[in-house]
Amino acid sequence: MTEIPEHLRKRAEEARAKAAASATPTDAPAGDAAPPSEAESKIPAHLLERSKAAKAKAAGGDAAPASTEVATAGGGGVATAVAPAAAPLATGPGGHTQRLLTVVKSGSIQDVKAMPQDKVHVWPHLLVVEFVAALACTAFLLVFSVFVNAPLLELANVNQTPNPSKAPWYFLGLQELLKWFHPMVAGVMLPGMGLVGLILAPYTDRNPSNKPENRKFAISLMTMFLMFWAVLVMIGTFFRGPGFNFIFPWNLALFVEL
Repeated sequence: MTEIPEHLRKRAEEARAKAAASATPTDAPAGDAAPPSEAESKIPAHLLERSKAAKAKAAGGDAAPASTEVATAGGGGVATAVAPAAAPLATGPGGHTQRLLTVVKSGSIQDVKAMPQDKVHVWPHLLVVEFVAALACTAFLLVFSVFVNAPLLELANVNQTPNPSKAPWYFLGLQELLKWFHPMVAGVMLPGMGLVGLILAPYTDRNPSNKPENRKFAISLMTMFLMFWAVLVMIGTFFRGPGFNFIFPWNLALFVEL
């Protein structure tokens, strides 16, 4: 059941007490009581009339309607005067003619609920973490270089070229391409096409999801690129011997220099 505010309950009790006091004053007969004015009771006059009629009907006062008056004159003549009966009133449970539907608690009508955010700003959240990670890597390399010597070879002899002469492992993929294609194709066209494809990938796949199962195109493209380059690096490292010719490492030797 809806809870009625205290101030509304007090106002109703005061209005009911004023209406009862005005209807039956102690210093006047009950028949001469004047109905309270609308200004005194603060309740509209038509509502007071409906309330009185409903209370009389609920008390059983309508068993003998007072609207019919019978008067006898002289020799038995009967004259009957019928006053117009009041229209039936629609009342609620218990004879109440006024009902309070609901009470709305005072408060803000704006929705102040905060929406969850799954994004953060690059600064300071991302850059601070990356800066701390760079400092940690730099400190680790500094301490590691103090206690461990770099695996360098002897001084280079300009009169003797090592055979095979291999590039560092991160360039062996490009050296493998140079073995198969013209330098213009292997050194410019193919790497350029790969880089342009990776640059255009975010504009081709506009899926905003961060879940791997929803980014199949981007993940497939990057996987193909990495696997292609990894295969070239592995071939140049383990399957190229003297003269940079193709060999099987289990037949001759493993020509790997770190």
